[in-house]
Amino acid sequence: MKILTFVDLHGNKKTLRKLVKRAKKKDIDLVICAGDFTIFGEEQKDILSELDKAKKPVLIIHGNHEEAKEVRKDCKKLDNCNFIYRKKFRKNGYLFIGWGGGGFDFKDKKFEKYFKKLKTKKEDKIVLISHAPPYDTKIDKIGKEHAGNKSIRKFIKKFEPVLAVSGHLHECVGEDRIGKTRIVNPGYKGKIITI
Repeated sequence: MKILTFVDLHGNKKTLRKLVKRAKKKDIDLVICAGDFTIFGEEQKDILSELDKAKKPVLIIHGNHEEAKEVRKDCKKLDNCNFIYRKKFRKNGYLFIGWGGGGFDFKDKKFEKYFKKLKTKKEDKIVLISHAPPYDTKIDKIGKEHAGNKSIRKFIKKFEPVLAVSGHLHECVGEDRIGKTRIVNPGYKGKIITI
């Protein structure tokens, strides 16, 4: 399965149009947006409407620039945009799990409480979509310090997803691994990932 992933678009319409154009091609099965697609909610409806034109499932979480309630409401009016914060989405044997918002805390007790109750099947191939990156990786290092989230790292260690997509730290576009899990910050220009 080929996935077009992006994060931290911050309302860049030119790049948005390029992403949608690429998403429409036959080889792309799914689109993932890991949050901060607006600048504090500005033009949110327009951006989501443009993403909906991809005519593919678009999995979206909010970042620290969007309000969960507003993104949920706007996605409900569209055919292809799926707001998956605190939700699951299944496609082709993969289980996509979304956790949005935040990005500034080392720990997220609400997320830890959520994943303690999370029901998965042994055969599930999990993909985690979070706005905040996991702690202690190449994609959360600012200078000599790590600024990611320890709760997200804990989830990855426990559930061993095949892929974890996040962003928030614009300086840290790239990839790393935690055990078997591929960790990706695709940046605002996007990245195609095959799983």
